[in-house]
Amino acid sequence: MDGKGIGLALIGLGLVAVLVGVLVYSGALSWFGRLPGDIRIEGEQSRFYFPLTSMILVSVVLSVVLNVIRRFL
Repeated sequence: MDGKGIGLALIGLGLVAVLVGVLVYSGALSWFGRLPGDIRIEGEQSRFYFPLTSMILVSVVLSVVLNVIRRFL
C-alpha cells in the first residue's frame, strides 16, 4: 500500500469513528450492551458484566465489512 492508500484508509477510519461517536452521543446505540445473552450479575457489593452477544455481533459486522473492503481492494 502506498502513501495515498494509507492516507485514505486513515481518513475512512476517522470518519467511521466520528459516525460511531455521533451515534453514541445521540443515544442511538443505547441498546448495545443490553442484548439478550449479555451476562450481567449484580450482587450487593460487586458487579460482573460480560457482553457476550454484543461482542459476537461486533465480530460478525467487522468480518463482513472487512471482507467487503478486501474484495474491492
